[in-house]
Amino acid sequence: MRRTYFFLLITIAVFFTGCSKQELDSGKEYFSQWNQCDALTALTEYVNDVTNPKSENFIKAEDRIATFDMDGTFVGELYPTYFEYNLLEYRVLDDPAYKDIAPDDVKEAAQAIRSFVRDNVKLPDHFDMIHARAAAKAYSGMTLAEFDAYVKDYASKPANGFEGMTYGQSFYKPMLEVFNYLEDNGFTYYVVSGSDRFICRALVSKIGIAPNRVIGMDVKLESTSQGAQAGVDYTMGKDEELIRTDELIIKNLKTNKVLQITQEIGKVPVLSFGNSSGDCAMHNFCLSNSQYKTAAFMLIADDPDRDHANREKALNLAAQWKENGYNVISMKEDFKTIYGEGVQKVDFTF
Repeated sequence: MRRTYFFLLITIAVFFTGCSKQELDSGKEYFSQWNQCDALTALTEYVNDVTNPKSENFIKAEDRIATFDMDGTFVGELYPTYFEYNLLEYRVLDDPAYKDIAPDDVKEAAQAIRSFVRDNVKLPDHFDMIHARAAAKAYSGMTLAEFDAYVKDYASKPANGFEGMTYGQSFYKPMLEVFNYLEDNGFTYYVVSGSDRFICRALVSKIGIAPNRVIGMDVKLESTSQGAQAGVDYTMGKDEELIRTDELIIKNLKTNKVLQITQEIGKVPVLSFGNSSGDCAMHNFCLSNSQYKTAAFMLIADDPDRDHANREKALNLAAQWKENGYNVISMKEDFKTIYGEGVQKVDFTF
């Protein structure tokens, strides 16, 4: 009788708090930075169901794969634009070691970013590819260790448009709780970003995400003494390092995300998190999983008080995402905090 009563209390608590049974059993609080909301309820109900061995929707731990976009999904992107765009602008227009030797097309791409963030000049069509090719050239010749240090050095700068936060600290605190929650429930999560793979690795290393869990834009690598020889014809020496080249391999957006997930993970995800149209293909791939129950979540930047956001645009997107069958996470309504205490939104400075 007491056992039945205990499980009745657990069921009632799960219903009213959105906590998982595991959370209540362990006493661990996963979602202290969230308000109770439909998105959180959808997530916890989903996880409770698919991790319950008695459920018809049970998913084996090895197939509990979750994919996360990065910029705008768990890292801020509106300060004043994507981190990798800001980094390229700095590299080409401000870095004294490079600005005078940057190729003209790279300078044009960097100037387009500067005009966009400072004067609200529309970026050229297909700028994602223009940027990708320019970035490949801008960091060509750097060893991976040099590039990692370069990214982390820039990430240590104060985030433009905020007080109390560097670029490298600009994680959405509530979304970091989702990582912990999924990991404790037997999920393996991957970062699947349109940004450069090695930029992503440098940023997320701070929150303990391993390099092999990161998929992103890629450029061709080569060893320091390889020269023009093909890798299949050249044997790398013990004293050599890997360096970046100026050859773009892939811009990891839209269907390219699906292709990369398939090649690198080899399984169809059961959970997917994103924030933009560039993530729809990844979401649809997840929802097409015919073997398991799935769910997809879109985060909308609808909080102009705590972040640099366009609320009207975000609400229009929310309606679109719901029609697509995605759960919507509202930064304004669902997050108790975005970047944590002590972080204040301020005007951009240039």
